[in-house]
Amino acid sequence: MPSFAIKVTRFGFSALGRVSPELASRAALALFCRTPPKRPREGKAKAAFAEGARTLALAEKLRLGPGGARVGVHRIGSPNCSAPRVLVVHGWGSRAEYLADLAMGLREAGAEVFVLDLPGHGRSYGRSLDMRLAAEAMARVQERFGPFDAAVGHSFGGAALMAAAGGSFPGIPAIKANRLAVIGAPSRIDDVFTGFARMVGLSPATGRALIARTERRVGCPVEALDGVPIALRLGKPLLVVHAEDDKEVGADQARRYLGVADHIHHHWANGQGHRRIVSAPGVIAAVSDFLLGDGAVGDLGETTRLRAASSF
Repeated sequence: MPSFAIKVTRFGFSALGRVSPELASRAALALFCRTPPKRPREGKAKAAFAEGARTLALAEKLRLGPGGARVGVHRIGSPNCSAPRVLVVHGWGSRAEYLADLAMGLREAGAEVFVLDLPGHGRSYGRSLDMRLAAEAMARVQERFGPFDAAVGHSFGGAALMAAAGGSFPGIPAIKANRLAVIGAPSRIDDVFTGFARMVGLSPATGRALIARTERRVGCPVEALDGVPIALRLGKPLLVVHAEDDKEVGADQARRYLGVADHIHHHWANGQGHRRIVSAPGVIAAVSDFLLGDGAVGDLGETTRLRAASSF
């Protein structure tokens, strides 16, 4: 059953949308891009944050960029001066501390790791985020530390990573990485807007106006942010990790990649949901092996591929 806040929000958008879809779309975009509080408020989240902070205690903490637009980065060095550099990008409502296990797993596999706090999150500026702002933040880290050997993103961070690697945003340099991995990430951004519009009760006219307003804000059509054609165009090894029990980003978003090209690989982490997945030892091992090893994904057999594809 929808919460009282959602019911009130739906009523407000319904009333405003009848008066002016454009005004309603402006309010909807502000809500869509508004990030949650940067520090956890509940017990489990507080404990996970504290544990992640302890894990990253020895990481170098940097803030890049001018004045009030600085982004936070945790740099986890390697004793090997020629170690591969890996960029790690968190999801919506997350921050570097929640990806500490993944970051340290990559470090133990031999990488120098850079964990980015996206705008509106962690130690970065602001309380708003869209995919263009995420790409700008990634480009800022790349400008400082040079091209990456590999990059991995979770949830929104995975979708933003694909868009940034594809050079989707005018004026923002594409993220350079030889190998990519996305974990629990949406691939078709149209579906994200559809889900948001349904949740807050936008009329079809307001929904269309929201997409048009977003396209003006980020500087490209929403269709240009679709991860599948980006992956095909890049032709770089890509690992798609997802759990079929993910209740926040449906597994159909990962299934869209199935069978489209030989350079796209899959790892099904069933039972890990949407948030636990980034700390699952099997996932960390699979991502580390793919990004830093020979790129093999040995546990995805043809039976698993066919079963996943047939359930789409």
